[in-house]
Amino acid sequence: MESRNGCCFSDLSPNFITYIIVALAIGILRVLYVMYQSGKPFRHRLPEQPLSTLVVLGSGGHTAEMLNVLSVLQKGRFAPRFYVAAATDNMSLLKARRMEASITETSGFKETSAQFMQIYRSREVGQSYITSVWTTLIAIAHAFWLMIRMRPQVILCNGPGTCVPLCVIAFLFKVAGIRWSTIFYVESIARVKRLSLSGLLLYQLRIADQFYVQWPKLQRKYPRAHYVGCLM
Repeated sequence: MESRNGCCFSDLSPNFITYIIVALAIGILRVLYVMYQSGKPFRHRLPEQPLSTLVVLGSGGHTAEMLNVLSVLQKGRFAPRFYVAAATDNMSLLKARRMEASITETSGFKETSAQFMQIYRSREVGQSYITSVWTTLIAIAHAFWLMIRMRPQVILCNGPGTCVPLCVIAFLFKVAGIRWSTIFYVESIARVKRLSLSGLLLYQLRIADQFYVQWPKLQRKYPRAHYVGCLM
């Protein structure tokens, strides 16, 4: 097949074609390896030193559930903490600030090491799918910039669409060897019979290292998930 400038694929050096094939094969094997490792049961212990932690918040009940999860964690082990919410969701960050202020008062420290950030949403409620293509690309670019800044060792999320681009970037960082972030996903208690779209993507693509559900029916339907009961 000849192109407009007269160059055809047969003119390419055999060595160059071989390099491309080998590079693609290595890339595919690396992706499969990361997917395999991410989908394995979590058996090793987390390091004893503090782990930088990204906490993804969402509007509605997502933030309430996530803050309940955080309330039982050893705060000293998951620090510093980075809170990320959608650009239009100021209430979630306000709740997180209040919780961090309470932790600071209890611990006796003068100030918290937590940071609070916002990210563009991939798709607003009611937005058309055509225009959401552009906004999704913007959200991914913004997520990439935030992940470069944070490079978290642990990611906690529970369903808001905001978590998807962040987790995808974290997965790509694993493939590239930049940072291996352990992703813990807790499906919302509102999901009784089927996973949310965010949860389904992270489950089927094996992006989440640990996947938790709050209803036994979901665990039977998605056997790689772990049933933990009601967290509210």
